[in-house]
Amino acid sequence: MRELLKRAITGVLYILLLLAAVFLSDDAFDFLFMIFGLTCLYEFKKIIRLQGYYIFLGFMVLWWLHIYLLHGLPKRILISGILLVCTLITDILMVRMLYSHNRPRFSNLQKFFIALFYIGGGCIFLTMIPYSHEGFSKSLIIGIFILIWVNDSFAYLVGRTFGKHKLFERVSPKKTIEGFLGGFVFALIASYFLFIYTKELTLLHWIALGMVVVIAGTLGDLVESKFKRMAGVKDSGAILPGHGGLLDRLDSLVFAAPFAYLTLQIFTYVS
Repeated sequence: MRELLKRAITGVLYILLLLAAVFLSDDAFDFLFMIFGLTCLYEFKKIIRLQGYYIFLGFMVLWWLHIYLLHGLPKRILISGILLVCTLITDILMVRMLYSHNRPRFSNLQKFFIALFYIGGGCIFLTMIPYSHEGFSKSLIIGIFILIWVNDSFAYLVGRTFGKHKLFERVSPKKTIEGFLGGFVFALIASYFLFIYTKELTLLHWIALGMVVVIAGTLGDLVESKFKRMAGVKDSGAILPGHGGLLDRLDSLVFAAPFAYLTLQIFTYVS
């Protein structure tokens, strides 16, 4: 009971911090996720035993380049496109790793690029999502948060109540197919309500975005679990009492962000 209360308090404070940053200003939101990105990189660096501190410098260069220096410039489209391709390729390779029975061996340079694109790229595109439309769209990024939270919550509740068939037992023994389907269905229901209460996207677009976020977010959770299993650790850190590390809370969001960003760009240029 005490542990549950600790988790609940930490979870509420975490959600309030995210919402406060969104509603305060776009600069506050950008700054918060810059700090979150550095923290997640620090935790991931320990998990994969990445040597040196160049990863933080690499992340900050990409961050300032995309969020500030190239903001509003035509060249940003090309450079962001290159970063998006690198991030998506890295994420896809990480998904392939889930099916490997052999323990992968990465050089320090490979670890650097995995961390830079998997964690760094994910945080950058998460920050760029509200700018997919003109101005800073609060309802769009909050909608992404809601889809992730609804999926995580109902995947846990449905899986715990009805779960019998394992989703990916070798990587995450507690995840079930029933839980995944429960989270998926309730996230689609949330997509409908997001369409009702926001004007950012059409119903079809919200549903498509919900599907992308749920599938990519679930894969992101599994990918982080794979890295933790290889490292022999339960949590990425201990910064959030009752929850573990910050990466444990953001793994789904960070992994889903580039896929969600790509989806929103497709909506913009195809519609």
